[in-house]
Amino acid sequence: MSKVILGPSVIFYPLPTVLVGANIEGKANFTAVAWCGVVNSSPPMISVSLYHTRYSLKGIRQSGTFSINIPSVDYVNETDYCGMVSGADTDKASDCKFNVFYGNLETAPLIEQFPVNIECRVFTEMDLGSHVLIIGQLNEVYVTSDCLTNGNPDVAKIRPFLWVARPGNDYYDFGKPIGKAFISGEKIKAAK
Repeated sequence: MSKVILGPSVIFYPLPTVLVGANIEGKANFTAVAWCGVVNSSPPMISVSLYHTRYSLKGIRQSGTFSINIPSVDYVNETDYCGMVSGADTDKASDCKFNVFYGNLETAPLIEQFPVNIECRVFTEMDLGSHVLIIGQLNEVYVTSDCLTNGNPDVAKIRPFLWVARPGNDYYDFGKPIGKAFISGEKIKAAK
């Protein structure tokens, strides 16, 4: 099998697509982010990476809080829109007809229509060059009740989507399960 050298570039598949929420001067704003992920389990922490120019960064710094809102495939247009325009120029929550609510933190706007909402308090931020990495400590998680199975969030009911930049800059729905974690590898252990 031959390999083609592409040079250093950000190629990582797949990327979750979320809306990061922040209050900016008392107004809820949301921006689309694909560079987001879990960074710690105890205490639970998650990261988001934002360009320095993102309007939402101003709100995160003002309050020290932010939200991560996981959309279902039903909200791909609204999510994409929130990544295309700036909250400095328009009221994205109004444009997208989001029902905004606040949880325990009272300063991190959450989107009622999205199946999963996570409130975070800023733990730290790092200037990495082109982006600012914000690490947030999870304060609370809200899940739409019909997206639970036996009290746990169910990805098949949440129906999140992924962003794949190359080659076509497309959004993808999740596929079907292909194996069980911590079980599928048993076949290799058994063959030893």
